[in-house]
Amino acid sequence: MSYFYVYLPIAGASVHIFLLLGLGLIVGFLSGLFGVGGGFLLTPLLMMIGIPPTVAAASDANQIVAASSSGMFAHWRLGNVDLKMGVILVIGGIIGGTTGVQIIRVLKAAGNADFVTKVTYVIMLSIIGIYMLQESLRNLKPRPLHDSIAKRDSKSWFARCSESLPLATHFEKSGITISIFIPLILGVLVGILSAVMGVGGGFIMVPVMVYMLRMPMHVVVGTSLFQVLCTCINVTFMQAYYNHTVDFILALFLLVGSTAGAQIGAKISNRLKADHLKVILAVIVLLVMLKIALELLLPPGTLLSYQGES
Repeated sequence: MSYFYVYLPIAGASVHIFLLLGLGLIVGFLSGLFGVGGGFLLTPLLMMIGIPPTVAAASDANQIVAASSSGMFAHWRLGNVDLKMGVILVIGGIIGGTTGVQIIRVLKAAGNADFVTKVTYVIMLSIIGIYMLQESLRNLKPRPLHDSIAKRDSKSWFARCSESLPLATHFEKSGITISIFIPLILGVLVGILSAVMGVGGGFIMVPVMVYMLRMPMHVVVGTSLFQVLCTCINVTFMQAYYNHTVDFILALFLLVGSTAGAQIGAKISNRLKADHLKVILAVIVLLVMLKIALELLLPPGTLLSYQGES
């Protein structure tokens, strides 16, 4: 009935209340479970129900603040947040994000921003998803004890490179010792990609911290949420102040659902094996990649909508 619908003034659309709450619940659950903001999934879903792309992206960033806040504090109570690592990643992310915004401005002026964004999505999601899936399935197979010990004691390529760099720092919560330049540089690169792709960057940062920094999976989830939270607070303010594309009514309903979902996801995250989490996330990442790739390859079905009225 009509009283179950809410009018969204900035989006200019009427949407069923329980649909918005359900979308928020799903994305909040993913946020608490994997440490990702969920923007790579929610923004396309909002566009599918008729929300304009610019409003969907900006309002999504607003609700990610709530989802990542809820999930981050849940993981904080569980001792899963490496604050020292998170602060360095955020500093790098701010530098990279500022650079990425300038790149987007140049691309928009050339008229190539949308195409470059989608191609970047496909490339990054393909690399991350396939690598995570292969690595996780390999780790789930039983192996001799001496192989498991060798794998646990081995250092990542980044860790070995870090030994020749200055300012080596021990991160107690993560149990690693590396130069601060390593997470700082990674933060810059992820910040650039986050700006170009229009998301908080959690689905990029999680594999980076797991496979390159070799941090424990549960600490990765909490620390990633800290980084996503700081990134999206800045994005929300910029979008609302400069572009006026944040629909606060839309964000409010998404916020309510995502806050509850993040708490559930955080509790389940601590009960699942790390490699099971990686397999599920890898499958989700690959499914989103396929959807975007199909949008690039298939001809649009609404060419007539671009014709002006006679």
